[in-house]
Amino acid sequence: MIIDCHGHYTTEPAAFTDYRKAQLAALEDPALPAPEPPEISDDQLRDSVAGNQLRILRERGGDLMVLSPRASAMGHHVPDPAVAQAWASASNDLVGRLTGLYPEHFAGVCQLPQTPDGSLEGAVAELRRCVETLDFVGCNLNPDPSGGFWTSPPLTDDYWFPLYEAMVDLDVPAMVHVSGSCNPNFHALGAHYLNADTSAFMQFLEGDLFTRFPSLRFVIPHGGGAVPYHWGRYRGLAERMGRPAPATLLDNVFFDTCVYHQPGIDLLTRVLPADNVLFASEMLGAVRGADPETGIAWDDTKQYLDAAGLGEAERNKVFEGNARRVYPRLDAQLTAAGR
Repeated sequence: MIIDCHGHYTTEPAAFTDYRKAQLAALEDPALPAPEPPEISDDQLRDSVAGNQLRILRERGGDLMVLSPRASAMGHHVPDPAVAQAWASASNDLVGRLTGLYPEHFAGVCQLPQTPDGSLEGAVAELRRCVETLDFVGCNLNPDPSGGFWTSPPLTDDYWFPLYEAMVDLDVPAMVHVSGSCNPNFHALGAHYLNADTSAFMQFLEGDLFTRFPSLRFVIPHGGGAVPYHWGRYRGLAERMGRPAPATLLDNVFFDTCVYHQPGIDLLTRVLPADNVLFASEMLGAVRGADPETGIAWDDTKQYLDAAGLGEAERNKVFEGNARRVYPRLDAQLTAAGR
């Protein structure tokens, strides 16, 4: 079985993006009423993925995608908690309906209603709702709701502990995933995303989070940003700071394969143990089209993994076993379905 642990619902109907525009317009002009989420039919949902995520997943030999709302549209920089809650709930409900329509192909991961330096109470409640009511298997956690200005404390700070306690209680992981960039110094997809991936790992290296929460699990996307390429730097820094070696984080920290060329995948799979690499494509996400040098779609990461020289046991871990281990609720769903 091939499980893609990183997919986003980037093909939502136009009425849903119009709803978001109306939300933001109402914030700018208090005379405007707060909008209600639009009515979207099941047929509209089916049409939105039939020729997109669902078709490509099947064409590339995938079986199931872990699906979450569009990451760049989470909009956590908007400071109004009520708007954040309404937007997250509506976004998660759409994904929940898709997973209900296609349970054999999609499993849900939720967007959290975060705001810059805001309370995490709403995020905890939404996580519980999505897991307990919509059968979601994880969440996306934004370490920088400010959108590129990094006003929040590091992920090892006790500010985040209420959310971690809920994650441990529900036995779900978080993918560390920022949203759009409000800082013109950082292109959202080419800099901000990778900055966050790299920064999160360094925060974990500096702190003792997993002593407090030994069963907490994070997936760092986009191949871990700079982490695999600079593994020697992190080993050296840990020694210099008197910290445990970065390998000690590997019971809790995992990396996906959203790396869009063969040398990058080769490096990732050589530096990191197979136990810590989860297949992912972020298909229909940041990078679309094909590499003109190879003709391979940038996000067809399965082709790169197929050429990476992994042994059969390693392939089984990367394509299926690790996802089932890191996302135990997904494993339970698949087992119950006889898969």
